Amino acid sequence: MFATEPPAAAPLSALNRRTLLKTGILGLGVAGAPLAAQSGGQGFSHGVASGEPAAERVLLWTRFVGAQDTALEFEVSETLEFSRVAAGGSVTARAENDWCCKAWAEGLEPGRWYYYRFTAPDGSHSDVGRTKTLPVGKTDKFRMAVFSCSNIGFGWFNAYAHAAADGDFDCALHLGDYFYEYGPGTYPSNEEAQSGRVLFPAREIVSLADYRMRYATYRRDPDLRRLHQLFPMIAGWDDHESTNDSWEGGAQNHQSETEGEWSTRKAAAVKAYREWMPVSDEPWAAYEVGDLATLYRLETRLTARAEQFSYGQILSGKTSPEAAMAALVAFREGDYRDGSRELLGMKQQAWLADGLKRSASAGKPWQVLVQQVLMGNLVTAPRLTEGLPADLPAYIRQRILAGAMAGRAELPLNMDAWDGYPAARERVFKAALDANANLISLAGDTHNAWAFDLDHAGEKVGVEFGVQGVTSPGLESYASYLPVDVLERETVAHNRQLKWMDGSRRGYMAVELTPASASSEFRFVSSVREKGAGVNDTRRVSTQAGSRALDMG
Repeated sequence: MFATEPPAAAPLSALNRRTLLKTGILGLGVAGAPLAAQSGGQGFSHGVASGEPAAERVLLWTRFVGAQDTALEFEVSETLEFSRVAAGGSVTARAENDWCCKAWAEGLEPGRWYYYRFTAPDGSHSDVGRTKTLPVGKTDKFRMAVFSCSNIGFGWFNAYAHAAADGDFDCALHLGDYFYEYGPGTYPSNEEAQSGRVLFPAREIVSLADYRMRYATYRRDPDLRRLHQLFPMIAGWDDHESTNDSWEGGAQNHQSETEGEWSTRKAAAVKAYREWMPVSDEPWAAYEVGDLATLYRLETRLTARAEQFSYGQILSGKTSPEAAMAALVAFREGDYRDGSRELLGMKQQAWLADGLKRSASAGKPWQVLVQQVLMGNLVTAPRLTEGLPADLPAYIRQRILAGAMAGRAELPLNMDAWDGYPAARERVFKAALDANANLISLAGDTHNAWAFDLDHAGEKVGVEFGVQGVTSPGLESYASYLPVDVLERETVAHNRQLKWMDGSRRGYMAVELTPASASSEFRFVSSVREKGAGVNDTRRVSTQAGSRALDMG
């Protein structure tokens, strides 16, 4: 969760502006069956998808609803006519997996496009999908469409549509918040909700049946279905695939007294995710892109994450600015620096450190973290507190004031990001430096676009490209009392690592890796409220191989 989302259950204690100031987001002829607005109709119900690409294999997905468990055949071919089958096999669609099924297509050639389809016993076919294996050896270019934060209630998935129409990508990455768990009227509110975007079930999702129905709802969207049909996807969950601000032992948006044991809800969320998404059961994984890069899909939510710190708890009962500041400073010097707090956990951290070393030692120019939350340091700019309107919602006012006070205490804006786990972040940065890696962090979660330089103890570590949301609103709704250009300028000026940001537009990133450089073209759609709205602006940010810094020229 980022600060633009609904308030936490425990609000901050009252601090007003006066007391604060005293503290100083293709047309290829790929065939497809008509889209059906159904989740339980017979036959192939939700198209096809692929994921987990490797040099010689890829994971294929479909959903087939039958009267009983049904064996399906799958075929993979280099031609749309399936005149020569490169791989094939069988897989069973079972009721116990919500009729979703996945199969590995193996023995493929590296760096090659393939078509695939599933066939039922009655001879009916799924949509024809397109997928691609990863390259081996010399690789001159690799392009990825990168997405995050797609809340169906806020609007149309125009970012997905644009990327699918572009077509010039080797794969898609989804960095989390593929869907949101809230019921109607929460996020978005009834006033913010986009007409025509119907949400099922019409409540917050808690049970396994709920999670499955929410996936079925999202996967009916034709733009998301088309994206999955055309590209292999590397995907990882963030919090909303389970519930807001989730961590290993609980979540902000989970109340055990009314919603049952957290472990039960977490297990349901994970099972539904692995049923409906073209992902393996491995919580983290590496993907070798020839001699060019290694991608590391990290898990930062449910395996080892310690509970997030809360400014509301830190400031609870502190009615004077002096007492509040003293509490923040004591926290900064104490619990905040606790070296035992984890985001990855020891096992994943060791795996990542070894992988970075192997990749850099092999001479690959890029080591890319495919993960969920910002690594760059971000604090609230003091000017965000100026001119707070009287009708500003109380939870937003409280967050802004507490964030600004935390910034004065040299504490970050968002405790749900790597900023809230400084020791864990230092472990990753140290591992990158020890490996002599050239780190690129790809991050989502915030709904806004960011470009950071990353450093550790005075040494350059790499760069970060933070992707804007597909539909979820950002800082333009959170700090609407400030002109966006002022918000952006003040935030960049107040954060040393931050080199550029966009605080108001939705879309996706087109990330390109070459031996000499890596770049992100931030693509902004003109609207999420108008179906089919296209990209009307872009911003390209790049880094040169070996520089470990952004080239903002």
